Order: sequence, then C-alpha cells, then structure tokens
Amino acid sequence: MSEAPVPEPQDTHDGPADSTRFEHFFRDAEAVPEQPLAWALQQRQDLISALRGLFTGPQAGVQLRLWCFMELASQPQARLSRDDLNRLFHMLWPEALDGALKRLRELGLLAWDATPQDYHLPPLAQQVHALLAALTTPVASAEDDEMAGLLAQVAGAQQLGLANANQLKHLHAQLARLHDGFAEAIASGSESRLRAAQPRFDRALQLVDRAGQALTALIRAEHDDPRLEREARAIGQEQARLLSMASQFTRALQQADRQRVTLGSTGLTTSDVRTWLQQHPALHELLGDALSLPVRPVMVSPHDLIDVAEGEFERDRPGASLADGLPPPAEAAPGSLDTLSLPAELGALVSQLGRWRELGDAPRPVSDAILGGRFAQAAYRMQLMPLVGDAQAQTLKGLTGDLARSPWAWQLEPHHVQTNDEAVALISAGTLRPLDPESETSPP
Repeated sequence: MSEAPVPEPQDTHDGPADSTRFEHFFRDAEAVPEQPLAWALQQRQDLISALRGLFTGPQAGVQLRLWCFMELASQPQARLSRDDLNRLFHMLWPEALDGALKRLRELGLLAWDATPQDYHLPPLAQQVHALLAALTTPVASAEDDEMAGLLAQVAGAQQLGLANANQLKHLHAQLARLHDGFAEAIASGSESRLRAAQPRFDRALQLVDRAGQALTALIRAEHDDPRLEREARAIGQEQARLLSMASQFTRALQQADRQRVTLGSTGLTTSDVRTWLQQHPALHELLGDALSLPVRPVMVSPHDLIDVAEGEFERDRPGASLADGLPPPAEAAPGSLDTLSLPAELGALVSQLGRWRELGDAPRPVSDAILGGRFAQAAYRMQLMPLVGDAQAQTLKGLTGDLARSPWAWQLEPHHVQTNDEAVALISAGTLRPLDPESETSPP
C-alpha cells in the first residue's frame, strides 16, 4: 500500500483581474513618469506579473513552485525533456508536479516547444532567477552579509559597465542604515550591544574594503547621467563615514573593558557573570527558597504605637548627669593602622621582568611570565599585561607605574598553545620582546 497522492494547493490565481491602475493611487497621474523608480517599475510589468503569479496562493504551493523553478534554473541543460523532468522531480507526486509546471507555463517562466517536444527557460525566467538567486543563500550567511548582495551587484555592474543610479541609491541607503545602527551601539555604551555589533561591523568593513577598488573606480569615472554621478559621490562619503567609525568603535570597546570588574581572586569578571545570566534558561530558579515564606503583616493599633513611641522617647532622653562637662584628657591606647597592599603577584611580575632584562635581551614567551600558582593568580597576571608599555600608566607611582615602565613589549597571537601547568591547560600564544634603550620613553 502507498499514500494517496497530494495535489498542489489551489489558489485564486485565475480569478478576475483587478481593474485598479497604478496611476490611480497618485493625486496627479501625470506625475508618475517624473518619479524615476515608479517609472522603472512601470516598464517591468511582465516581470512583476511573473513574480506575483509565482508567489500567489498558500505558502505550501508557493514553496513548491519556487523550488521547482529554482531547480529548473540551476540545470546545465538548455533544453529538458519530460523524462528529464520526471527524473529530476522523481520525489514529487505526479499531480503536484503537473500543477507546478502548469503554473510556470502560464506565467511564461517555462516554455514548451512542440517541435522537439522539450522544455526551455525563456529570457523572462532568467530575469526572475537573477532576482531570486539570493533565496538560495543559507540563512546564517544571509543574516551576517546583509550588505553583501548590494555590494556584489554594484561592484559587478561597475566591472561590466552596467551600473545605474537605482542600485547606487539602495547601496547608499544600506550604508547609512548600518552607520546609524553602529552609532547607536557606540552611544549606548552597553558592552553587550557593542559585542553583538562588533562581528557585523568587522564584516561590513571587510566587504567595503574588498569592494573598494570597484567603488573607487565608479566614483572617479565620468558619467553622462547626473543622478549616477551624484549617487556615486554620496556612496564615497558614506564609505568614508563608515571607515572613520572604526576608531570610535575601538575606543568604546576599550572603555567597556576598563569598566569590567574582577570578582575577587576567582579570575571571573562582571562580563562573565552577565553572559552566564543571559544564557541561563530560568533565572527565577536562582532564588531557590528565598521567597518560600510569604510576608507576614503585623497589625498594630494607634494606642500601641503611642505607647511604644513614648517608651522610646523616655529611654533615649539624656540623663541629668551627662551635663557635667567634658571628661578629663587621657592618653590614647597604642594601636596599628592596617592599610591595603597590592597583591604580591604584581611585585613578583615587576621583579621577574627586571631579572630577565639583566640576564639578556632574548625574547621570551608570554606564558613564562603568566603561569605559576593557582588559576586565579595566572588570570591576575594576564590582566596586568596590558599595563606593560601603557603611556598613561607610566606616570603613576608605585608598582603599577614600575610595571608600565618596564622596557618590554608584548604581543599575543590568535591561537592557543598547550601548557604543562597544573592549573592552566591552554593559554594564548605570545611573545615578550625587550625594547631598545633608544626607544624607551621616560614619563613626562
């Protein structure tokens, strides 16, 4: 036994045509040709009708027709016989396949040639496929590369000499929206928003940099169309605004890093706690039994309140013996004043860098200065490394300034290395290099 065939969902595509014209929506119908975008859309009525018929009806039917059309457009054969279609769509019920092919033929997206008895895609189908090609992009890539499609169209059109003002106008608008979105993230000062926007910002800069040669050639070229030249210059200005935002984005991230607080000697920071709370599936469970007992109100009458107030007033009233005068002078008892001291790891790190400097000028791995002791101690030493060579910290007194004035330069690499330390399994690879005596700077 087998399941009954599932036909293609029916829709109202064959209903009566709408008599409303596009010009009827305007107060002045004669002003439509003066709008470049509206006039361009009026010239593509066949393409709009094909898209309207392709996407009309229930979602299941639209998805079936769209899948069949994209599969046909991706075939390398110029002509396809009915047997080729049956083999290509062998997983479909015959009724569903016939319904989808019939709709494509009615829309002019699939042509049947009676002489050789085969199918082929007309020029209209190729235009529709060019518009819908972005639907084949994976969802994750489409969300990350929100500007990739427009940049690819503009760069490719420039190479072929087919650039037009409408493409540049859409790219200009997309660049402006990205700039405003990143500006809002910077103005918010929120570390979570900055971290979320950083991959999109880096991706946008990467795309603009890759398409920079084509955009520069487009801006510098001589155009007969004044609209094209105006939009090309506007894109250049928007591109410069986006590139100049890189320094602002970096400063905002550094400011967020400076506001991060380390919780005790655990090595955890407030950013780690915030990330953990954001990923927790049920925050209300953290309360546990803290609210297991309800609030119990205590009802007190006005007379009881007056009695208690009078009793407290009488108890706190100073006695008559306290007005005799000040007590005689007396020597203060000996004592000690405890002051907070910096962790021992800071002084040990300064001393170690000094000993390495005396032993020679050979570069050393960053891990030699970090590892040792518990994980919290290694994490604290790793957090101290940005102070080495910091110009602002060099003006400080004490161990912090001594560390900043150490004649060393350090640099991390984008990968990890394994260690033999008991507390740390992986650490970022990096190198500590001694500075030349001539390049060492003294604090102002």
